[in-house]
Amino acid sequence: MMVVMPAELAVLEGVLERVTFANPETGYTIARIDAGRGPDLVTAVGPLLGAQVGESLRMRGRWTSHARYGRQFEVVSYATVLPATVQGIRRYLGSGLIKGIGPVMAERMVARFGVDIMHVIEAEPERLIEVDGLGPRRTAMITAAWAEQKAIKEVMVFLQGVGVSTSLAVRIYKKYGDAAVSVVRSQPYRLAADVWGIGFKTADTIAASVGIARDSPERIKAGLSYTLSEAADDGHCYLPAPNLIADAAKILGVPTELIAPCLDELAAAEGVVREDVPAPAEAAPRVPAVYLPPFYQAERSLAAGLAKLQGRGRDRLAAFSSVDWDKALEWLRGRTGAVLAPEQADAVRLALTSRVAVLTGGPGCGKSFTVRSVVELAQAKGARIVLAAPTGRAAKRLAELTGHEAATIHRLLQLRPGGEPSFDAASPLDADLVVVDETSMVDVILANKLVKAVPPGAHLLLVGDVDQLPSVGAGEVLRDLLGAGRSARVGQAAARPLGAGTLPAVRLTKIFRQAQQSGIVVNAHRINSGSMPMLGGFADFFWFSCEDGEATAELVVDIVARRIPSRFGLDPRRDVQVLCPMHRGPAGAGNLNIVLQQALTPFADGRPERRYGGRVFRVGDKVTQLRNNYDKGAAGVFNGTVGVVTGLSAEDHSLTVLTDEDESVDYGFDELDELGHAYAVTIHRSQGSEYPAVVIPLVTASWMMLQRNLLYTGVTRAKKLVVLAGSRRALAAAVRTRGAGRRHTALSHRLRQ
Repeated sequence: MMVVMPAELAVLEGVLERVTFANPETGYTIARIDAGRGPDLVTAVGPLLGAQVGESLRMRGRWTSHARYGRQFEVVSYATVLPATVQGIRRYLGSGLIKGIGPVMAERMVARFGVDIMHVIEAEPERLIEVDGLGPRRTAMITAAWAEQKAIKEVMVFLQGVGVSTSLAVRIYKKYGDAAVSVVRSQPYRLAADVWGIGFKTADTIAASVGIARDSPERIKAGLSYTLSEAADDGHCYLPAPNLIADAAKILGVPTELIAPCLDELAAAEGVVREDVPAPAEAAPRVPAVYLPPFYQAERSLAAGLAKLQGRGRDRLAAFSSVDWDKALEWLRGRTGAVLAPEQADAVRLALTSRVAVLTGGPGCGKSFTVRSVVELAQAKGARIVLAAPTGRAAKRLAELTGHEAATIHRLLQLRPGGEPSFDAASPLDADLVVVDETSMVDVILANKLVKAVPPGAHLLLVGDVDQLPSVGAGEVLRDLLGAGRSARVGQAAARPLGAGTLPAVRLTKIFRQAQQSGIVVNAHRINSGSMPMLGGFADFFWFSCEDGEATAELVVDIVARRIPSRFGLDPRRDVQVLCPMHRGPAGAGNLNIVLQQALTPFADGRPERRYGGRVFRVGDKVTQLRNNYDKGAAGVFNGTVGVVTGLSAEDHSLTVLTDEDESVDYGFDELDELGHAYAVTIHRSQGSEYPAVVIPLVTASWMMLQRNLLYTGVTRAKKLVVLAGSRRALAAAVRTRGAGRRHTALSHRLRQ
């Protein structure tokens, strides 16, 4: 379709030589273009997100003059075109755009065929074997990659016309192949469910472009599912029906009276589940809850699974019901060289005599030593012990603490493509005792999978700090377990029979003397109690005052790249983690990743790199996985996994990451939207991890996120050193502000039934 452009728009053609800046959220890009006008490159600015280095572009826009940067071309739109000169072809083929062709092979191909090489690849690919070093396998790879690129570009012509970005167009094509255009035209809301990276809003924009009415039942039902999905992303297992209808009406921009009938249809088709549950306040009436089916099923199944584990059948640790605890604890003292405090001893008895138990407490209160003691005693009785944690770092720490192998929950359960575990109720784990650390970050879906895999009669000990942020996923499992339980007291935990629907729990509160010397421990407890931290007098806790957001970002870079390595000898990439309240803003994780990468892994001639959207990846970069991918690695790679880029091949279109679980994982260049930089991450994404040093920027621009449990969680992620930098006013707001209200969950209610 030909688009008539306004007469005042100029046309600039050239090869994209390099991208100097790209904003992944807005698409705004600053690029340098070789327009064939001698050695000087032209600066182009505007929406160029998705264009790759080496591509020949035809850009439409306006010539302007910038007060500081001089003459530049403001891009309104662009299209990729095939290069026509030998130099352009060599640059295009050698840029890594076509899988199987690198710079050396591009030289050979152009040397053999000259400007005809494009025609050869397109129409006579069998002739490629005439190029030295190109055998049948590589020729087939190049031919397939060329055909795929051509097909994708044809699909993009349509998709870009309905507002789909280049990267998402590639994903749509990968999912549907030749049927991509048909699906987008006739079933646009399928995209939100089928294609990672496309949500309801993008699908809705496409739907409007292909003529679906704003008040159509199809759109309203898709909007209801999206509203519940957004609520789940905020941690809720359900929404009360009035809240759901009001929120959906706001999102959809339609009258509320149109929504209730569509909700009825959605429930009849089992797209949602409705059930009345008790309101949080006992005096209030019951709440008409509306769930997405996976969260309803997980919540019910988790409660039933925990009740079943508590049943009165076989006890795999029955020996501890008649043990002489004085002798057992004395033996333990000989093994560890330390005496358990009364509440720790109580927790040990509880874990080994109750088939489900919960242990919580803040830093310095002895949770770790209590867990080690439980494992020591269980091993002494020959028990089969399984240890797990939500993240690789937490699992490593648990293994170091106990001297016993530990795994992430995902690897323990051996989740297969689609997320189904190898271990479940029909095929349980081979274990007498299962210990799970950092339970505060386990969501209701994962907790349900885990509990199903615990064999009948085995003991389950759930350990975590309930005052930290709740899980990123839906639910607040640890808080609900404690809400449905009762706190145990010394000498009573094992002796008193459990009432129906209760879970035995111990909360450790005493801070041990040696921990009282740590600024991290002392200030974590002060923050948790609503008191300002002590900002001086500690060797492991520092404060740097800075009121401006941009200046705070510069200060953080200096602290990470220069001050901490110089004073403490810590590696700025491996040992130091910047934790931010927010992603956006000058001192947010997004911008800090850009400036920290410039400081720690800068551009260098000869260092391979690959740009994807607004991010550029280089060997040595610290990165994190952004979604669960069950098809990657030996047993999947999961949201929050951190690693380092160890290899990058333009010829093979692949990038290799060594994860913190010591596994090398390959990513195709079309999969790089699954990776983000991890020099700085949000505090939410840091849950379950521990770092030698933590740097936390606190600025007033993060006002909406400055909450007590957020700051408490960030501080307690540090093992050796905490540095706070920013505004004292922002710090005070974080300490003063209680966390967000309770999530909509009914797990405590189900456990009490």
